[in-house]
This record gives sequence, structure tokens and C-alpha cells, in this order.
Amino acid sequence: MTILKSLFYFVFAGLCEIGGGYLIWLWLREHQSIWFAVFGVLALIVYGIIPTLQPATFGRVYAAYGGIFIVLSLLWGWQVDKTTPDKFDWLGALLALMGVWVMMYAPRQ
Repeated sequence: MTILKSLFYFVFAGLCEIGGGYLIWLWLREHQSIWFAVFGVLALIVYGIIPTLQPATFGRVYAAYGGIFIVLSLLWGWQVDKTTPDKFDWLGALLALMGVWVMMYAPRQ
């Protein structure tokens, strides 16, 4: 599997998890239609399936996914909640991405 394909799966899973959670948030906290919850649950189900397409073991995939989730959460908050990340947010995100790279893509024997 190519690194780009793997990164695509991470980003797609992240968007499903954050988007699904956000839809449920809107249903419960913002009193939106039950359909927000239905689509949120469907997105969360897809989120649970996507990581199985990764080539690594469960623990490694989910540990590495945490770094992707950090970055996507910052970007989501920036665009949706209008909370601009500061330099320490970006530094933390960069460190997390470095961890993802080492865990998932470092050459192994």
C-alpha cells in the first residue's frame, strides 16, 4: 500500500469521526433534527470500518491515527468553531504528525 493511500484512509476516517461526532453534537446540543444523529451514527460506523484497510496492526494504526486526529481537530475547530490555532497548537500538531510518520512509515526489518 502506498503512503498516500494510507494517509487518505487516515484523513477519511478522521473526517468521518469528527463529522459524525459533530452531527450528534448538533442534534443533542443545538436541538437539530434526529436526522443529524442518524447521519452522525452512519459516519461513525464508516469511521470504524476505514482503519481496517490500513496495512499495520490495530494498535499501531489507532496510535498513529491519534496524530492525524489532532491535526484534523485543529483544522475543524478553525473552520467550524472559528477558533484559530496558535503557534503551540501547530507545534503540537507537527510533533504528532512526526510520530505518525515514525510509527506507520519507518522502514522495519
